Amino acid sequence: MTLLQAILLGAVQGLTEFLPVSSSGHLAIVSALMDVPGDVTFTVVVHLATLLAVLIAFRQDVVRLIRGALGLLLDGFKTRDQFNRRLVVMLVLSTLPLVIGALLEDAVDRFFGRTLYVGLGLLITSFILYAAETTHGDGTKTAQDAPFSDAVRIGLAQLFALLPGVSRSGTTISAGLFCGLRRDFAVRYAFLLSIPAVAGSFVFKLPDMIRAGTLSASPLPYLAGFCSALVCGLLAIRLVRLLMKKDAFVYFAYYCAAVGLLTVAVSMIKG
Repeated sequence: MTLLQAILLGAVQGLTEFLPVSSSGHLAIVSALMDVPGDVTFTVVVHLATLLAVLIAFRQDVVRLIRGALGLLLDGFKTRDQFNRRLVVMLVLSTLPLVIGALLEDAVDRFFGRTLYVGLGLLITSFILYAAETTHGDGTKTAQDAPFSDAVRIGLAQLFALLPGVSRSGTTISAGLFCGLRRDFAVRYAFLLSIPAVAGSFVFKLPDMIRAGTLSASPLPYLAGFCSALVCGLLAIRLVRLLMKKDAFVYFAYYCAAVGLLTVAVSMIKG
């Protein structure tokens, strides 16, 4: 992998991890266009960069969540209807289905590894985004009054993101809107939920990275990819929060539909 390829792929990961357009799908498409073979070490490194981007962008929320978690532990796991404590419980409930996802990830990768499936996944993402934007207005619920069952629903919806081309952030934001969460809280919740999701992905892929042993051989491309993913991830988070305030979520649906149709068409032509 050249330095330029690493920077471009890092930028793709950083932008698409948080924009509701599927990072795995775009990485597969761009890697295929540049004829770059899969590299588990690079995948781990750029995921670590996007994790850092969330922690930086939501550092105040993270501090409050830590305080809320400590309060739960010291108070016998009683939420007492406090916002931060309830938010901690919701995030835990939404994260639990990821255990199932971790067990299924390799099987999904084997059966749906073709670019054609990436295109179909992008079409699914487009439908989900469009339905959430056009059929559900701005809800009213936050962690203060949302039932914990909503957190479970959002966590289960996250399993769809195992399919290539299906956006994790798009799925979780849309699920939040379907549950009646307030629009700004749905976005915030999805980003906070990405912390355990991305951290879990990093932990599960770390043994593969160590076995590959490529990081020590040529660290510069990985460092470039990390920096590119971090900067673009911060920009993507800011962009999504801005666009959600302007109710422009539906444009991501149009984008996913266009890229999905093009990807399916090219895949079928190539056979």
